[in-house]
Amino acid sequence: MSAPRRVVITGTGLITALGTGTEKSWQAAINGTSGIGRITHFQDPKLKVTIAGEARDFQVENYLDRKEARRMDRFNHFALAAAEMAMTESGLPIGLDKPNGYEPERVGVIVGSGIGGLASLEESHKNGLEKGFDRLSPFFILRMIVNMAPGRISMRYNARGPNWSPVSACSTSAHAIGEAWKSIRWGEMDAAIAGGSEAAITQLGIGGFESMHALSSRVDDPATASRPFDKDRDGFVMGEGAGLVVIEELEHAKRRGAKIIAELVGYAANSDAHHETAPAPEHEGAQRCMRLALQSAGLKPEDIGYINAHGTSTPFNDLHESKAIQRVFGEHAKKLMVSSTKSMTGHMLGAAGGAEAVFTALALQRGIIPPTINQFTRDPDCELDYVPNKAREVRVDAAMSNSFGFGGTNAVLVLRRYRD
Repeated sequence: MSAPRRVVITGTGLITALGTGTEKSWQAAINGTSGIGRITHFQDPKLKVTIAGEARDFQVENYLDRKEARRMDRFNHFALAAAEMAMTESGLPIGLDKPNGYEPERVGVIVGSGIGGLASLEESHKNGLEKGFDRLSPFFILRMIVNMAPGRISMRYNARGPNWSPVSACSTSAHAIGEAWKSIRWGEMDAAIAGGSEAAITQLGIGGFESMHALSSRVDDPATASRPFDKDRDGFVMGEGAGLVVIEELEHAKRRGAKIIAELVGYAANSDAHHETAPAPEHEGAQRCMRLALQSAGLKPEDIGYINAHGTSTPFNDLHESKAIQRVFGEHAKKLMVSSTKSMTGHMLGAAGGAEAVFTALALQRGIIPPTINQFTRDPDCELDYVPNKAREVRVDAAMSNSFGFGGTNAVLVLRRYRD
């Protein structure tokens, strides 16, 4: 087996409730802005939850023509737009006819979604009931299925390597990036477009999570509803959007003069094997996953300076994640900065890990740690430094991004500030 190769991030694409485009979302995040507001996608007086993190400024016509857009679900719109952003920033050349180009067969697309085309499913079911199920659009299935996101991206950029979608709830896009990293690290691919996309702010999406009592009921003040690690947190706020990266093998990236944002150095995935929705006690599975990710990166706990936490603003996750970090990092946990950008974006489900990987990479590159906003009264049982309410200018060398999902699925990415 050949020696493992170094893998770097050279492009990013972000669509969040904070704004369309990486820079717009990043600037809003370090300014401690909330993207949570009243739901505009639909109105349903029977639902109690009326707030979410909508991508309000996203304009699909800036990325797709009208005919093409009509054939796709909103989560596909997000995925293609974020891929365009990441590819433009990276300048990734696909095709040997381009200077320093990659063989198309060596470029993969691994992009997932936790739920996929939920809005298309709702709309098509309604149309079927009203007009007959023999009158469904021929594009219904293609709008709904998750793997059309990487499929369409691969077609757009002639990326002929592995093309598939992980579907692992809130760990989805961290798994996508991690699996792409492994394939490049061990020589199966040379470059990849990876991450996740989600558009589940629909009646079914909100209604389903509301029935589980998973969502915040603090609808009178949307901007403060998502409050990870706060004593009065009462559930997560749904978000939507996409987070994608272009990653590639270091030496080729250097030869083509790519601008390197950060290095991806570690990844682990495992299972709690405990419960459908609740984490294992003290997040035992997450503890193992963080340790495995550190091992894969060849780093010690004290090498990590920042963790972008899963931090959902639910009573169980925040407490158990905090305890897991304390167990893994020991005395060093007192020096760690831990923040949840979900306090600003809402929980983007299958897109969360991708967006948070981008925030983590930028934190390393720019020496600014995004805050956890809405820290009014810290939960006394959550004992870490959550970078409350205000970004912090601190340069750290390595950081971790945690993603944990229903079904006990865990994924952890480790990134490092790039050094030649």
